[in-house]
Amino acid sequence: MSVHPIGSLSDTVLALRRAGCVFAEDEARLLHEAAATPDDLSSLVERRSAGLPLEHLLGWAEFGGRRYAVGTGVFVPRRRTEFLVAQAAALAPRRAVVVDLCCGSGALGVALAAAADTAELHACDVEPAAVRCARRNVGELGHVYEGDLFGPLPDTLRGRIDVLLANVPYVPTGDVALLPPEARVHEPRVALDGGGDGLDVMRRVAAEAPGWLAPGGSLFVEASERQRDTAVELLRAAGLSPRVLVSEELYATVLAGTRETAKSATAQLTGAAATPNAAPHD
Repeated sequence: MSVHPIGSLSDTVLALRRAGCVFAEDEARLLHEAAATPDDLSSLVERRSAGLPLEHLLGWAEFGGRRYAVGTGVFVPRRRTEFLVAQAAALAPRRAVVVDLCCGSGALGVALAAAADTAELHACDVEPAAVRCARRNVGELGHVYEGDLFGPLPDTLRGRIDVLLANVPYVPTGDVALLPPEARVHEPRVALDGGGDGLDVMRRVAAEAPGWLAPGGSLFVEASERQRDTAVELLRAAGLSPRVLVSEELYATVLAGTRETAKSATAQLTGAAATPNAAPHD
């Protein structure tokens, strides 16, 4: 039992403010709704004040207007990533084959399936806790696999994926210590740490993506603004045609890398052949 019982909503708001919670009013309301007894409420407030993610305490996270189950040790989907899903939905063909790589809770794939005409949904993650959570959220909509990146996916998906969502970690190793404790302490490091420049995992995904994408299929990844130019070049080096998509409202930078169709590749070659007098590079 807590030695600091919490009673009214205003008491909870005050306690959360003292702990540095920016959205204390909203969080207080949610904690009151989740608590079955005053003791439950006091425990939730104490744990939140100690830095546990609100979503882990509630057992769910909201993403794209829908609640998804999350639990201890599972990466919490960020609101800015709704922009990635929206861009993928806008470009998805009819009856799309979708893969949610580094799926965490599985929220991205399920949200895309709800927003687009999806024929197949596959998701995978290397973290067992995330896989268990994703299986709850995906349910009968698709299949969830445990393993590293493309490793656990069935070979029958090679050359068939229309939309490849890859919410890979992109925080540089040296910056992980600067993250808020909600992420740094309570989310798996493998879901945060992207290596020296933050793009190590993205490089691995981009290198293999062309062999899995269908002609005209696209890989969607998120990066920081400062990583944008490097990310564009690594997608291009992998043989993908890159585009940068930005939401100033959500502070989101998304890169789409598309595997060209034979028709588009031929058109580019034809265009290049039509300009033989272009000035040579120094």
